[in-house]
Amino acid sequence: MNIANTTALTDSKMHTAPSSARCDAYGKTLLGEIGPLQARLIANAAELDAAQRLRFRVFGEEMGASFSQGSAATDRDEDRFDAVCDHLIVLDTTLPGDAPDQIVGTYRLLRDEVATRTGGFYSAGEFEIGTLVARHEEKKFLELGRSCVMSAYRSKRTIELLWQGIWAYCLRHDIDVMTGCASFPGATAQSHALALSFLYHHARAEGQWAIEAASSDSVSMDMMPVEAVDMKAALAATPPLIKGYLRLGAKFAGTAVIDRAFRTTDVMVILPVSTISERYMRYYGADAGRFAPGDKTSS
Repeated sequence: MNIANTTALTDSKMHTAPSSARCDAYGKTLLGEIGPLQARLIANAAELDAAQRLRFRVFGEEMGASFSQGSAATDRDEDRFDAVCDHLIVLDTTLPGDAPDQIVGTYRLLRDEVATRTGGFYSAGEFEIGTLVARHEEKKFLELGRSCVMSAYRSKRTIELLWQGIWAYCLRHDIDVMTGCASFPGATAQSHALALSFLYHHARAEGQWAIEAASSDSVSMDMMPVEAVDMKAALAATPPLIKGYLRLGAKFAGTAVIDRAFRTTDVMVILPVSTISERYMRYYGADAGRFAPGDKTSS
């Protein structure tokens, strides 16, 4: 499922790897490993190209997103943020070919200091992320986006490995807060009234963590009174990625934004590291040691 969607796709292309990619085992720094699956950052333009093509297949061909003419012609989902973000990838090392042929999942990571130097956060097109960051200027923010997994790999261990990589990355960069846009399928928010109302009444960010929509194409998530919200049914109607954020302890904005290009209804996730559920902190380890490189866990 796509965490961050864009309506401003361009033909920009990255020609050099992000500075945070460093050589190590398998030629690159591993952030996590489960059996033949490995998580690390991309290290070169060929790997970024492969990740963009995977995004195109999932967002465009599978989910029906509308891409710019240039993106459609090259079979890649790309925008200006790709050149400045770090890109987490999961590889299946049993697949034939080189690393670009083995990429089965990807996540895009944008730290606040990078966003400040390069034109802001991607999610600023939908939510007032700048106001939230300014309110917590002593904290380091990480924007998560473009979450994408090949259909055959949408399993527990692939998702666990992506989160292992994100957690290891957060520790490496002393991240205090994770944010990003999470998506419900379809551009009709009312079709998700039950789940959106559940988030509004039971997981809404308030006070210093409240955030407003920046887009006029927004809708209040307060669609049903709290007494009418069946929590079990609401969770069943919630996309797995958003349920994962809920389990970690995330809160959400009280408004959703319609992304018509990607045909999704987007909600804003706010997850301070200090509020992550102790259960998950123990599971992954305070040092991200659960699926650290060299671990032979197979399930």
